[in-house]
Amino acid sequence: MNSIELVTLLFIAINVIVSFKGFQDANFFNRYKFMIGPLQNGERIRFLSSGFLHVDPTHLLVNMLTLYFFANVVIYDLGVFAFIIIYLGSLIAGNLFSFIMHKNNSYYSAVGASGAVMGVLYSAILLRPDMMLGLFFIIPIPAYVFGIGYLLYTLYGMKAQNDLIGHDAHFGGAMAGYFISLVLAPSLLQTNLLMAILLLIPLILLFFLKRIGKL
Repeated sequence: MNSIELVTLLFIAINVIVSFKGFQDANFFNRYKFMIGPLQNGERIRFLSSGFLHVDPTHLLVNMLTLYFFANVVIYDLGVFAFIIIYLGSLIAGNLFSFIMHKNNSYYSAVGASGAVMGVLYSAILLRPDMMLGLFFIIPIPAYVFGIGYLLYTLYGMKAQNDLIGHDAHFGGAMAGYFISLVLAPSLLQTNLLMAILLLIPLILLFFLKRIGKL
């Protein structure tokens, strides 16, 4: 579990190369970032390409560190192919969810691998709910508590819209990681049924908030 897998290095390398190209070339950055207007005009490549761009090196570092810490759990439990499906599926699903949430704002834009990384993280939590994570790198908490708490915070961020964080992509990516993992490993509904139900709470709350017009 301590050695980083080749496929993880590959995704980190792609993110670093594409992001640094974007840091240095504003035209490249603008051509491939997530932006509602161009997407509505048929530039669908942005659903994928924006997930490999980042705002700055700190944004890139946070996402890649998170990927580094949790990728092996998914790879070792489900395999390399499943990891790739979860990563790319969560990336695209996160951006699709953002597109739906912001379709009336043609100027809305975003970048980052957060949707993909959240999908990998949520998959890892579903696979190993008894993992202990460090809140603020100090306070140990069970993985499932962190997962539920983070998505509840994400729902709050989506509702408040008082920061520049792409909460929609985080939520969509996490839910994609959750559902893709269940499709690829349906036995989790037997071995981790309670955790599967608990991790679904934020999605149920999302639909409730949408139904009553609070989101």
